Amino acid sequence: MRIAYFINQYPKVSHSFIRREILALERQGFNIQRIALRGWEGDLVDEEDLRERTKTRFVLMDGIRLFFYLIKTLVLRPLRLFSALRLAWKLGCKAERPLPYHLIYLVEACQAYWWMKSFGAQHVHAHFGSNSTEVVLLAHALGGPGYSFTVHGPEEFDKPQLLKLSEKIRYASFVVAISSYGRSQLFRWIAHDQWHKIRIVHCGIEQAFYDVLPIDMPDTGRLICVGRLCEQKGQLLLLEACRELNERGVSFELVLAGDGEMRAEIEQMITQYGLADHVNITGWISSDEVRERVLDARALVLPSFAEGLPVVIMEAMALRRPVISTYVAGIPELVIPGQNGWLVPAGAVTELADAMQELLATPTSELQNMGDAAYVRVRQRHDVDTEASKLAALFREHAG
Repeated sequence: MRIAYFINQYPKVSHSFIRREILALERQGFNIQRIALRGWEGDLVDEEDLRERTKTRFVLMDGIRLFFYLIKTLVLRPLRLFSALRLAWKLGCKAERPLPYHLIYLVEACQAYWWMKSFGAQHVHAHFGSNSTEVVLLAHALGGPGYSFTVHGPEEFDKPQLLKLSEKIRYASFVVAISSYGRSQLFRWIAHDQWHKIRIVHCGIEQAFYDVLPIDMPDTGRLICVGRLCEQKGQLLLLEACRELNERGVSFELVLAGDGEMRAEIEQMITQYGLADHVNITGWISSDEVRERVLDARALVLPSFAEGLPVVIMEAMALRRPVISTYVAGIPELVIPGQNGWLVPAGAVTELADAMQELLATPTSELQNMGDAAYVRVRQRHDVDTEASKLAALFREHAG
């Protein structure tokens, strides 16, 4: 089967789960066309991402080419283009972005339509319920294949009406939620007769994580937080908790693995709180180095304010490391307090510091047992080939 994938930006450091899904589908015999709006520039640290870049076609790479496909659509499919224009106008009314953006999405859809037609795509799948899904919806209105999309959150759950999420679901063949929580949030915004379209397919972890030989829990006070340095991941709150630990005289080390728009503010807070000897920021690192860094730590800490279901939690659990995180979105579906980690209320500094202190005081053998339990749970729920099989069945059911 020929399936097109449409993504806003690909490849991308934080979109490794999409790459894993595509590669797993290819292992199952699917022919995948990769289309992204952008992603041809920018630094990539992972060799697999660099390979994916060579396989991807980029819509916004050539403005003249975009104009050519618009004219081609106007000449060869005028009635379809007019119908898609009316739909773009409807999607642009009282939306997150003003109408001109939605007209641009229509131009992008013209190019995507002809690319998918040339490829012979029988179905197109998008990730995220934002502009990427609107483009494939408009390409469908132009006569393109049926479409589906994966909703991750939290952005889609923050502004479902502005994103016209219910409209996108109404036209879709099916919609993927990555957790039971995500499915429930979609149920809120659609009619009951549309509920059957929402299917759960978890993000998957590739076999390389599961194949790592068990490595003994390090007898150190090192913890790691992996993720983009941004407001929703809660790194500022984590530094507040670190200051409390330091004031209590607790010995610890925290590695912040990642980069992002809040790095300068985080560095300033590290200096202000006198945590330079305790906290280290790595910047963006490759998947292999993330794996090594997690194995060098006693646990992953991710005090998120808003999430879907973080892939990094799955990765840490696959490496037999317990997790400290928050009662947010789909996280409690994976992290079970007392069995494979700790959960604290989001935004609670003292409770987070208490959990970190309790973890650091827990005997290594007990932590190792928790890590082993984490491995079993994530293996049962997040094997990439198993989850890709679920998606493959949906493609076969709905593809034209």
